[in-house]
Amino acid sequence: MAGIAAAAILAYSRTFQVPFLYDDIPSIVNNPTLQHLGPALWPPADSTVSGRPVLNLSLALNFAASGTSVWSYHAANLAIHVLAALVLFGTVRRTLVPRTVLAAAVAFSVSLVWVLHPLQTESVTYVIQRAESLMGLLYLLTLYCFIRGAGAAGAARILWFSLSCAACFLGMATKEVMISAPLVVLLYDRTFLSGSFPKSLRARPWVYAGLASSWSVLLVLVLSTHGRSGTAGFDSGVSWSSYGATEMPAIVHYLVLSVWPGRLVFDYGTALVPLSPATVAYLVAFSVLAAAVVWALFKRPVLGFLGFCFVVILAPSSSVFPVASEPIAEHRMYLALIPVAILVVAGMYRWLGRAALPCSLAVAAALFATTFRRNEVFRTEEGIWGDTVAKRPGNERAHNNLGDALDSEGRIPEAIAQFREVIRLKPDYAEAHSNLGNALAKLPGRLAEAASELELALRLKPDFAKAHNNLGSVFAKTPGRLEAAVVQFEDALRLRPDYADAENNLGNALVAEGRFAAAIGPLEAALRLNPDSAEAHSNLGNCLARLPGRLDEAIAQYGEALRLRPGYANAHNNLGSALAREGGRLNEAVAQFQEAIRLRPDYADAHCNLGMAFGSEGRMAAAAAEFQEALRLQPDNALAARMLAGVSRIGP
Repeated sequence: MAGIAAAAILAYSRTFQVPFLYDDIPSIVNNPTLQHLGPALWPPADSTVSGRPVLNLSLALNFAASGTSVWSYHAANLAIHVLAALVLFGTVRRTLVPRTVLAAAVAFSVSLVWVLHPLQTESVTYVIQRAESLMGLLYLLTLYCFIRGAGAAGAARILWFSLSCAACFLGMATKEVMISAPLVVLLYDRTFLSGSFPKSLRARPWVYAGLASSWSVLLVLVLSTHGRSGTAGFDSGVSWSSYGATEMPAIVHYLVLSVWPGRLVFDYGTALVPLSPATVAYLVAFSVLAAAVVWALFKRPVLGFLGFCFVVILAPSSSVFPVASEPIAEHRMYLALIPVAILVVAGMYRWLGRAALPCSLAVAAALFATTFRRNEVFRTEEGIWGDTVAKRPGNERAHNNLGDALDSEGRIPEAIAQFREVIRLKPDYAEAHSNLGNALAKLPGRLAEAASELELALRLKPDFAKAHNNLGSVFAKTPGRLEAAVVQFEDALRLRPDYADAENNLGNALVAEGRFAAAIGPLEAALRLNPDSAEAHSNLGNCLARLPGRLDEAIAQYGEALRLRPGYANAHNNLGSALAREGGRLNEAVAQFQEAIRLRPDYADAHCNLGMAFGSEGRMAAAAAEFQEALRLQPDNALAARMLAGVSRIGP
């Protein structure tokens, strides 16, 4: 067992700094319910955590440990994966009779192959897919504790069965795939313990009543999400027949990846496979597989049990019930890989005898190497989305996210090219128009074009809070449009009251309008929603610095911003300005301005402020040099020009 844990830890050892990706952002970074454990049981809508309170609570525990620093989330994901492998080992070993050294070897091989398989990387390395791995752990615990209970007596029997029911309830509140757990337990009982369904039900009626009652929890949670906010269900805009036609080849694809995981894809996009003779052939093949499972349930019960597990685990998401946002996803194989691994490993032990263990170790070594390489792709956003675009060039969502990654790195022209490709693939993609507008606004002279893209995004999707926020940011940079910017930020907050960026931007706009007292509320709200925002702390400092008697509070806010982000040039410059206004702290102010310039040599305002500080010290030549540098960097800097003229009149 220690070998299983050690191999998994080594395979995922370089994932602890993998950044938050895609759905991690709304579900973790922008999820206000994680900041306190109480609200965590009521996760927000429109995210992966909605209707999954146990998942959300687990993320809240990570937030308490490390805030939005990623290491604890990855450590928890890996711990869950290792625990699941150990529970799998125990389940397989206890199922094999007699429990000999050979049984332990088979269980070890199955668990090692499963825990190291690269198909699992999405469920472990992508933080929010803890939904799959945590549910998987609870699913396995439900079965394992049931097996222990069936073999125990007295108080131990009651304890193990109670733990089985508890794990089942928790699993139902983690992810909907758990729905099949009571059925799998019943079939296991019939196959390996009692011999028939009636005997199973008569022997343990209260256990099955407890397991079945967990469905009520799942029903309430599913109804509360309203079809996962329209992205799943028969009213999601995807027909059951089109979705089913996509899922049949998808299941075959999963099986191929189980045996040969050579071309893994992070995001397959939303495209559906059209009905064709090929899809009919897949449907026929799947029907034959289903019929074989039914036959095996009666004639070859062990094979039937494994086949049934594979089918029912995939059924909630890979049948005819549409999941419009994600028709194909590799993380769905997290549990479904187990019966495949058992069949492969059992076949090796049957045909190879004693040579099976070294062969299984060789297979595990190959899987380890593939998993290690796959995890390297996750280490940057550009890496994972670039890999996805290369493998699925028609996936507009992947192009959009690659554009976002490039934008965040300051590679604006490359980002714009990705957003334009998205729009070519899907002209009505509102988010791509919003992102394109946001990127264009970062280029000189492109504000009008940026506003046009953002306005188009809002015509396509009027309730798009992010586009309102981005359009407000463009208006805030456009002369004479501050009032319009305030309206856009307020619209964003009306649509999404927990939008920290919009609160911060609204506060900034109010500061720019001179409404300092009114700006404090939005800026403090931004910090309540995102306490680790260095920008919001700095902006609140700017606001407080302009109010009578609140300079000390402003200095404290700048200090907090710099604690969170030591290399924040704006905060150094703003802190310098505040210190320069306090008696006897001019030397400290000079040091802050110089640090801002060291971090950003082209920072014209910092050069101008440093020049004024030098002037206050009587160092006129040094002051003149700083004003000249500010004007070189920013020729229309009126303050620098005026100060240079004054210094020139005074002379050295």
